[in-house]
Amino acid sequence: MPPISVAVLPSSRPDIDAAVQAGGGVVEALGSQTQAIVISGAAGAEGLVEVLAEHPDIHLVQLPSAGVEAYNDMMTAAARDDLTFTSAKGAYAEPVAEHALALGLALLRSLPERARATSWDTEPKGISLHRLNVTVIGAGGIALEFLRLLAPFNTVNTVVRRKADPVEGADRTITTDQLLEVLPDTDLVMVAAALTGGTRQLFGAPEFAAMKNTAVLVNIARGGLIDTDALVTALQTGEIGGAGLDVTDPEPLPAGHPLWSEPHAIITPHNADTPEMVAPLFAERIRANIAAAAAAAAAASAPAAEGTSAAADGAADFVGIVDVQAGY
Repeated sequence: MPPISVAVLPSSRPDIDAAVQAGGGVVEALGSQTQAIVISGAAGAEGLVEVLAEHPDIHLVQLPSAGVEAYNDMMTAAARDDLTFTSAKGAYAEPVAEHALALGLALLRSLPERARATSWDTEPKGISLHRLNVTVIGAGGIALEFLRLLAPFNTVNTVVRRKADPVEGADRTITTDQLLEVLPDTDLVMVAAALTGGTRQLFGAPEFAAMKNTAVLVNIARGGLIDTDALVTALQTGEIGGAGLDVTDPEPLPAGHPLWSEPHAIITPHNADTPEMVAPLFAERIRANIAAAAAAAAAASAPAAEGTSAAADGAADFVGIVDVQAGY
């Protein structure tokens, strides 16, 4: 089958070109022949509504990030039945989950205080992760990988999500409205949910009040999932044991913000996955989705009788499909 025409916006690079070609596409300038778009940078939503309206033969838009809140307005405005948006959700799960585990272990072992110390402390501190109660907020790729990494520690794992469907690696799954019920027994909370209107400031004063004063919180998702002022208060008053944040609200976190000097906090500058880690993972996501788009295009051009099933099979192969209404 002939390669499909793919435009890479705002600009291409060799690894993306190679991934497109490996999937059965050819990188070309945006034009009437374009069948798919790959967004190559963190930005890129501007002007896409008009582009998609002017090019009805575009049936796939590959977004570069796992979280898609920056693209929600664009996707809502551009949505049509024959247009699929795919994101990188799940693609970066391994490095991000690894970072979350590192933050959690550091907090439990009191490493923020140890790293700031300037003299020998004779007071023994530290909690072992083995057999602790862990609550994971979200059930996407990062959450699943995090649960896999927890397996050697024999932790008791609770997943909090919209629906109480079973999750591999979890001992139980509950819905978001039950969060306050599990927090009193939780030792480590890892936040890996999408930021939507329903999850903004999911963690605030009531949630911190429900936690044990030895419990620690890790957020590698989006800063807006946590009420920053409430978190500062919880740390300063000893309401919780510590916080590990790769994301903050606001972001970047301003110099002089109280979190920077909080002895029980670790802040990393949104680099749970570096460009070097991400590039090959994003390339593989591009390859898989261009291959699915190419298969769907080939099926669509086949006679209707034999093309219907093949088109459906092609559509089923897309990875990281975005639910435009849900916002992730």
